[in-house]
Amino acid sequence: MTTPSRRDLANAIRFLAVDAVEAAKSGHPGMPMGMADIAEVLWNDYYSHNPGNPKWLNRDRFVLSNGHGSMLQYALLHLAGYDLPIGELKRFRQLESKTPGHPENFMTPGIETTTGPLGQGFANAVGFALAEKLLAQRYNRPGFDVVDHRTWVFMGDGCLMEGISHEAASLAGTWGLGKLVAFWDDNGISIDGEVQGWFTDDTPARFEAYGWRVIRNVDGHDPQEIKTAIETALKHDDKPTLICCRTTIGFGSPAKAGKESSHGAPLGKDEVEATRKALGWAHGPFEVPQAIADAWRANDAGAEREAAWDKLFAAYADAHPEPAAELQRRSQGRLPEGFLAAADAYIAKLQVDGPVVASRKASQMAIEAFAPLLPELIGGSADLAHSNLTLWKGSKPVTSGDAGANYVNYGVREFGMTAISNALALHGGFIPYDATFLVFSDYARNAVRMSALMRAHAIHVYTHDSIGLGEDGPTHQPVEHLASLRYIPNNDVWRPCDAVESAVAWKAAIERTDGPGCLVFSRQNLQHQPRSEQQVRDIARGGYVLKDSNGTPDIILIATGSEVELATAAAGQLGDKVRVVSMPSSDVFDRQDAAYRESVLPASVRKRVAVEAGVTDFWRKYVGLDGAVVGIDSFGGSAPAGDLYRHFGITVEAVVAAAKAL
Repeated sequence: MTTPSRRDLANAIRFLAVDAVEAAKSGHPGMPMGMADIAEVLWNDYYSHNPGNPKWLNRDRFVLSNGHGSMLQYALLHLAGYDLPIGELKRFRQLESKTPGHPENFMTPGIETTTGPLGQGFANAVGFALAEKLLAQRYNRPGFDVVDHRTWVFMGDGCLMEGISHEAASLAGTWGLGKLVAFWDDNGISIDGEVQGWFTDDTPARFEAYGWRVIRNVDGHDPQEIKTAIETALKHDDKPTLICCRTTIGFGSPAKAGKESSHGAPLGKDEVEATRKALGWAHGPFEVPQAIADAWRANDAGAEREAAWDKLFAAYADAHPEPAAELQRRSQGRLPEGFLAAADAYIAKLQVDGPVVASRKASQMAIEAFAPLLPELIGGSADLAHSNLTLWKGSKPVTSGDAGANYVNYGVREFGMTAISNALALHGGFIPYDATFLVFSDYARNAVRMSALMRAHAIHVYTHDSIGLGEDGPTHQPVEHLASLRYIPNNDVWRPCDAVESAVAWKAAIERTDGPGCLVFSRQNLQHQPRSEQQVRDIARGGYVLKDSNGTPDIILIATGSEVELATAAAGQLGDKVRVVSMPSSDVFDRQDAAYRESVLPASVRKRVAVEAGVTDFWRKYVGLDGAVVGIDSFGGSAPAGDLYRHFGITVEAVVAAAKAL
């Protein structure tokens, strides 16, 4: 065939998407058909990447926030030359294929973040752009822009309706993320039909108010208009850019273009054929003519880009060996040499010193000890820094422009904060922590879930962990939240009982690389617990024997956090046949081998009492239906903490009574 036109190249995207959805008998063809022209221009003319090395450090990041249109991204990856063969596109939405229904970052090469929950991909893109800006500030030197890449994000009306889009867009403008470019797929259609009845925002004005550069009224099917808009965005790096693209959902379909019927269902065999004729695509299902395939392949160009960057980085390493080595280490996710030994030494010293502090204060102490050793540690709080105690002496706000900027004031934006934190982790070069009150983890919950699903190395800090926060009352007192977070797969929840366990929790969350940690801390002071060196080591196993019986125990008391001191005091009243198990992380404990778990909770000892200031059902997995749980299955109240604990029966006396009743 003759040299392919831009429309030919875009149609390759369209029909790979249409054919895959048709083969799967499910999916979303409308968006890929509508955004194909934008994607073709971006990926062929501007997107800096290397399909031969999807993890190249200085690659651009591409985010499909409207992730239901996943076949757009899979078609792009296949056509560009990533390790995504046509057979995987034919297996779209099938078990264990590399083309799941929504993009998943650990399933498919070239996918930067898991998207589908609308708006979160956009917030992730803001996090990616922040990561690039901060790494560039720290490591670039005159003549050596070794960190210099862009973040591109596609998003639809649904992404912009979600509240998280407001949170993330506002922060992006405040931070001046000039290398962030967002494409709004303005097609006027969502699942329920034309959006005029529920989405009449002046979106361009809204983004201008956030401090974005806005390019309006771009024809999303005209390659030249798209190129002109992108060129305009690239001329300035002082603020993020929104490109408003007018598109037709289901572009090319004679019967379904511009209609909601093309959004989330196959076009149907007859309509697929009609669309082929309408767009002049005289090729069979999953067939891409060689000339079009050759025009798409980006392997050589990508390899050349990375080779040029490698040459630049080699010269940079010669001129600036220390920052070059640190940047490489951080980008590879390796902890500094000696960090783990230093952390262990700090934990051992804490055990000797025995401070009596709130675990939120113990958390701050751990940050003070660990952060100077970890330039990759970047913190933040949702307008609660002085309550969460997430600031430390070396904190420098990201708005300062300082090369060592490492602290994010997120404002009251728990959801956006957590999604941005996820992206900082996924980008590489950072170990982020974010913070709010435990009760407000509800605002962030889906982003916490996404942390676990994506295996993001993010640390979520939650303080004011129970009715122990006192007078603020039930609106601020979490009761179901600990159990709820523990039920998220691959999410390690830690609720430490004193300063030593708090430091161990921090070390474990920093050391873990395949998922998030939720560190849950108290407002009130907690007693220091005596331990042997072996017991200190066993904390990292999630659960351990804190106080043992004389011989085989008659009864086992299991506790976490502020209730551990209740259990130890109760054991003192119950005699010498009582074992106390501290279980700061049931998730980690459950991963231990059977022999260790049996050594802590022997099956032969069936009389067990669990105590925690939260809902009780979670603990049935350890105490059984015949055991007892001292907790709270109602909302709290407004009163001093001590009064609340007595009122709700979470006391030493209650633990003793429950044990005696068994």
